[in-house]
Amino acid sequence: MAISANILNGDSKEQLKLLPDNCVDLIVTSPPYADQRKNTYGGISHDKYVEWFLPISEQLLRVLKPTGTFILNIKEKVVDGERSTYVIELILEMRKQGWLWTEEFIWHKKNSYPGKWPNRFRDAWERLLQFNKNKSFSMYQDEVMVPIGDWANSRLKNLSETDKTRDNSRVGSGFGKNISNWLNRTKAYPTNVLHLATECSNKNHSAAFPEELPEWFIKLFTKENDVVLDPFMGSGTTVFVANRMNRNAIGIDIVPEYCEMVRNKLQPRLLEEKGNYEAGKPE
Repeated sequence: MAISANILNGDSKEQLKLLPDNCVDLIVTSPPYADQRKNTYGGISHDKYVEWFLPISEQLLRVLKPTGTFILNIKEKVVDGERSTYVIELILEMRKQGWLWTEEFIWHKKNSYPGKWPNRFRDAWERLLQFNKNKSFSMYQDEVMVPIGDWANSRLKNLSETDKTRDNSRVGSGFGKNISNWLNRTKAYPTNVLHLATECSNKNHSAAFPEELPEWFIKLFTKENDVVLDPFMGSGTTVFVANRMNRNAIGIDIVPEYCEMVRNKLQPRLLEEKGNYEAGKPE
């Protein structure tokens, strides 16, 4: 099956209404943060942000499949010397909308340059909030396994009797672990902290995130030929990565120049994919 990319120009709230119910497997997006990107996206005030975003998240809830996942990259800002609560308020309101706040990942920007203000230091991380429609959803955890690491050399050398059985959690969570399960393994499951450098070479958009970011979540939550949506597409990172990974993509942006730029970059890729598909079809 040939992959596709559908680029829609306009307000996400309205453009999403053109999509059918339950048609998307994964949403990965980074909307404009409060009071930022004023020249391109209007700079939504922190005290109006939840009101602005909820009609969009309502449409996202409609178009996401019951087995799908929504990853929201967002970050609080500082207002009058303290952290704004707009992200927390948004989470609470989205839960009322029907979303399940399943998990929170942290993007550690490992190349963040130093800085300080009178009462704080420079941010070196951002939130990646995971929302779902149901408790049961598609997830391919083996696809994001990592090398087991040096810790295993010492930790697994001399196992106690407790390490060889299922040791229940001391805090009564019901979870347990058997350390001996990791003997002779070369890979382990990652944590929910992603150590990725920021995107420094993209001159076409002021807030592009690195390709590794959507790639990680596309691996984790989709398989080939699934549909990936970015309702705040910007320079098209999520769309390009999705197509490169043989997923169908939908990108929405209110800025016509971004949509045209993404379409122009996509065309050679999609023509190549179509050619490969046609060449592989039986006579």
